[in-house]
Amino acid sequence: MSATSLALVLTAAFLHAVWNIAAKRVVGDGYVFVWFYDVLSAIVWLPIALAVLASQGWPLTWSLLWAPIVSGVIHIAYQLWLQTGYDRADLGVVYPLARGVGPLLTMLVAVVFGGERPGPAALLGGLVIIAGTVVVASARGGERHHSVADGLKWGALTGAAIAGYTLWDDVSVTHLSLDPVVYFALGTAWQTVLLTPGLERSRRAGAEVAPICRRWWREAAVIAVLSPLAYVLVLVAMQSTPVALVAPARESGIVVGALLGAWMFKESGVAHKLVGALVVLAGIALVASA
Repeated sequence: MSATSLALVLTAAFLHAVWNIAAKRVVGDGYVFVWFYDVLSAIVWLPIALAVLASQGWPLTWSLLWAPIVSGVIHIAYQLWLQTGYDRADLGVVYPLARGVGPLLTMLVAVVFGGERPGPAALLGGLVIIAGTVVVASARGGERHHSVADGLKWGALTGAAIAGYTLWDDVSVTHLSLDPVVYFALGTAWQTVLLTPGLERSRRAGAEVAPICRRWWREAAVIAVLSPLAYVLVLVAMQSTPVALVAPARESGIVVGALLGAWMFKESGVAHKLVGALVVLAGIALVASA
């Protein structure tokens, strides 16, 4: 992995951990909150995407229409499962497990079906990163009402969604040659469109849209800016680096996420999580040397 790609991925991992801290702060109201930050993301990123398209001479294609829709559907599953996990379990369980399952599945599919052939050091590094996430995720939960079983379930589901959108987005920006900024901005817009019909069901269940938006607007704003920015950096890295290397290197964010989670949300098992974080760092070093 080149120094540029590694820098992009590590920056993205840090930003990803920060916005997940913001998401963990939200209590309940998951569907409306996800819809709200997708709306804000579209407001922020669609003008940027239009400017990029204009600078390129408006290269509109059919793939630019349908590929972001597929990505948007998978991202919706990811966002809702992640938010549900944070509502029912510790960040220190859900976050590292999701970030571990995702690259494991991504690497397996990329190697078995995608024809990618990372070197031995890169493969070993990916496995070491995944082992580190398992160590972090096995730490004891910090809040009595939070279930480790719930954390494992929602973390695994979120990880499966991560693998799905990572592989699809790799196809979109490499094989379909879609611009990462334009592609992700359109995907965010489609997420907003697809989530909007479900607001009425949320209202019937007692979720008031306006009060929820007023209560959590700061957290939504952080996610609206940092989540797309982090992933656009990953998409750019994918254009020059195999996805089987990018996916595990992204998981360096669990170092930040696990430690901040233990500090901000009073989660226990700090030493356990620190050991896992150091294992992850060792894996990143192996991937970087490939």
